[in-house]
Amino acid sequence: MAIDRTVFAQLMDFVPDRTFRRIVARHKGNYRMHNFSCWDQFLAMAFAQLTYRDGLRDIHACLSSLGPALYHSGMRSDAPKSTLADANEHRPWEIYRDLAMALIARARVLYRNERLLQEIEAAVYALDATTIKLCLALFPWAKAQNHLNTSAGVKLHTLLDVQHNLPVFARVSIANLYEVRILDELVFEPGAFYVFDRGYTDFRRLKLIDASGAYFVIRAKRGLRFNRLLSRAVDKERGVLVDQTIRLVIARSLEGYPDQLRRIKFLDNENDRRFIYLTNNFLLDAGVIAELYRSRWKIELFFKWIKQHLRIKAFYGTTPNAVHTQIWIALSVFVLVAIVKKELNIKKPLYTILQILSVTLFQYDPIYQVLTATQPLDGNADDPNQLNLFTF
Repeated sequence: MAIDRTVFAQLMDFVPDRTFRRIVARHKGNYRMHNFSCWDQFLAMAFAQLTYRDGLRDIHACLSSLGPALYHSGMRSDAPKSTLADANEHRPWEIYRDLAMALIARARVLYRNERLLQEIEAAVYALDATTIKLCLALFPWAKAQNHLNTSAGVKLHTLLDVQHNLPVFARVSIANLYEVRILDELVFEPGAFYVFDRGYTDFRRLKLIDASGAYFVIRAKRGLRFNRLLSRAVDKERGVLVDQTIRLVIARSLEGYPDQLRRIKFLDNENDRRFIYLTNNFLLDAGVIAELYRSRWKIELFFKWIKQHLRIKAFYGTTPNAVHTQIWIALSVFVLVAIVKKELNIKKPLYTILQILSVTLFQYDPIYQVLTATQPLDGNADDPNQLNLFTF
């Protein structure tokens, strides 16, 4: 059944229009702009993400070739190279950060009843960062402060909701920012678990997590000095070698975290590796704590996935504003497709959906029919909120 709107226009219908207009008004994004609005900019950049365009000239050439399909996709402009470049350089990137966070909030509601870690009812978050390398000659503002000063890059700091595979916080910084400082920007949710690698070890900041009523699981640094207060019985068949209650002894560490900690030593039989974890949770089984830390690899998979399937390694502009804009729009597109997957009850993995969209954006067919290769849904369709968790 053909319709008069393209798949791209139908996809963009899932962006909350009133929310977007409110965000643009807050940041005065359309001030003195008449021919190329923030919405036009978002559409052009979302098109570039979904179709893997190489640059601004490529974006303009492809949009110009669409003819009537451009209008039927909701676009008022074919995004001239200079116009889009100017928008990316000067429009506040915070517009697209706020849009991404609004989409994330919507996605979390849709996926709230599904959990990857069935034995944990609480929220589980993993924090980490990935570095995106840049050319120093083109991005001098992103120069890494190392002894050579010959490299440049930015870091994408992300807090991932492990239970739902959704980012709930992100920040872009220069590459040499100490990752542990991102902890100062988080609001910790009471009862939730926060999982970190040992690079986030800062006992003063960990104590703030504990004081907020949340739990942390962090891999201990080598050479940690402590006094053992109590040892618990362990199940070595499950890989748990040590389960202790400890207190730190180094004065600076003890000042930052004066309370007791739980120290767990775990043997990963599959890889023949030993791990030592610190946590402020004394209730969960030691094996569950180890499983919580293992779930941290979800964020590594997330970084790998978005680098492979989103345009965040090659940039359309060289200013900080252009880089931030592109990264936030890429994250918005990622979450938007996750929302569509859930709302339309699509069973295919996210990767497959993106591949289908890349070649069908300007077809005049119902988006559900395109994504499922089936007849359109009838009035007796299943409740779309019963979809299993989306996969990469």
